[in-house]
Amino acid sequence: MERRVGTVSRGIRCPIIKKGDNIYKIVADSVLEASKIEGFELRDRDVVAVTESVVARAQGNYASVKDIAADITAKFGKNTVGVIFPILSRNRFAICLKGIAMGAEKIVLMLSYPSDEVGNELVSIDALDNAGVNPYSDVLTLDRYRTLFGESKHPFTGMDYVAYYEQLIKDSGADVEIIFSNNAKSILTYTKNVINCDIHTRERTKRILRDNGAEKVYGMDDILKTSVNGSGYNEKYGLLGSNKATEDTVKLFPRDCYDIVEDIQKKILEAVGKHVEVMVYGDGAFKDPVGKIWELADPCVSPAYTGGLEGTPNEVKLKYLADNDFKDLKGEELKNAISKRIKEKKENLVGDMASQGTTPRRLTDLIGSLCDLTSGSGDKGTPVVLVQGYFDNFTN
Repeated sequence: MERRVGTVSRGIRCPIIKKGDNIYKIVADSVLEASKIEGFELRDRDVVAVTESVVARAQGNYASVKDIAADITAKFGKNTVGVIFPILSRNRFAICLKGIAMGAEKIVLMLSYPSDEVGNELVSIDALDNAGVNPYSDVLTLDRYRTLFGESKHPFTGMDYVAYYEQLIKDSGADVEIIFSNNAKSILTYTKNVINCDIHTRERTKRILRDNGAEKVYGMDDILKTSVNGSGYNEKYGLLGSNKATEDTVKLFPRDCYDIVEDIQKKILEAVGKHVEVMVYGDGAFKDPVGKIWELADPCVSPAYTGGLEGTPNEVKLKYLADNDFKDLKGEELKNAISKRIKEKKENLVGDMASQGTTPRRLTDLIGSLCDLTSGSGDKGTPVVLVQGYFDNFTN
């Protein structure tokens, strides 16, 4: 009988994972048990994905705000520090800002506008136009910002992040000054000691700062690269990808994940004889057209994955073939012609017009985004996602 279902994404429920748990065994066993209870079979090239959050939790990769503060003081001394281009997030950045402020005498906080790096708006672009403000060149003080735009609350969280960050810094024992600019060089008028908090443009920002007279420049990826007082750490990403755990601790992005994905792959192969692919995933990469957030606050979608997930899709566009190459065919004849074209497609379709309109992104970014949407970030209790049929096509 002909199959009528293509890709299926299933959230897999797991036990609550704590520090020291055997993450690879829990993930593999949860998938295998779900298969038996729910009555589906595992297949070769299924994808088992586990969220970075539970991997880091099992690793015990945590740090306190005191650890962050100690690292900041060690790097800058108890001085004025510029903190530039942070995202607007209670979960992602506020707890880090608390630790940074505890380690400094004064914070000059420079916010990008009209939105942060991942799309959270401070003000609308229309409001800038109406005020005659050029975000590419104008530097605004806090007083000027308030005069022009007043109180600005996030549409989903109801937070005035400017006021929230200002008070948080004060409560952490540091003086604070807030400015608004999209030019990294603007901070150098106030201090030569800078922490750049942008995620995906961080190396460019560091270069601009150093080339224009900054004396000490560290990114979020340079803080907690090594353990401080026995804390967790991440040698590649530092504080990037961290999340608030408690009011005084952060959970860092997981480290040393490749053994985990390979162990899960091996355990499932031994159990049912199927060669699945495995990945650890964080934030997906997709944009909300209403809130305008494009989500990816992690330094990458997937910090570790098995070899079969390397690369990009190699697909032809069915509607292109139906409207062009086989526009005069119908019914079974059209189906057979398209099936033949798919079976005979080249291994690399770059530049082939029949592939236009297919999504030009890496497999790990596409599948990781699907998994992030499937598992959610709340109380679903499905930190593992099983994706089946992703590598199927019209002929399977």
